[in-house]
Amino acid sequence: KLQASGGGAVQAGGSLRLSCSASGFSVDNYPMMWFRQAPGKEREGVSCIRNSDGSTYYRDSVKGRFTISRDRAKNSVYLQMDSLKPEDAAVYYCVTDFEWPCNDRIGTVRDYVMDYWGKGTLVTVSS
Repeated sequence: KLQASGGGAVQAGGSLRLSCSASGFSVDNYPMMWFRQAPGKEREGVSCIRNSDGSTYYRDSVKGRFTISRDRAKNSVYLQMDSLKPEDAAVYYCVTDFEWPCNDRIGTVRDYVMDYWGKGTLVTVSS
């Protein structure tokens, strides 16, 4: 089970930290991803962290602004979002999959590839 939290309303330029608590499996054993879905748009991959070596990947539009991390002790994954823009507004989902390897295709991978989704958390960014 995946439970995302930490969403909210911020002004452009602000920051938010999303959290994803995992239960039933270890975040060390599988790649962990963040996806998002803006109104009227398809879900898109935002970032992922590889379980084997901790490598991280981001879609181009968030590189340098977002940081994904994990805490083994808390069995959780985080997404630190800085310098938020109105176009970052979306419902953010914590996701994992037992086969997709987490790589630099996070920005283009289709959502139907992923098997396990948590409930989303809403991020609103005002200009």
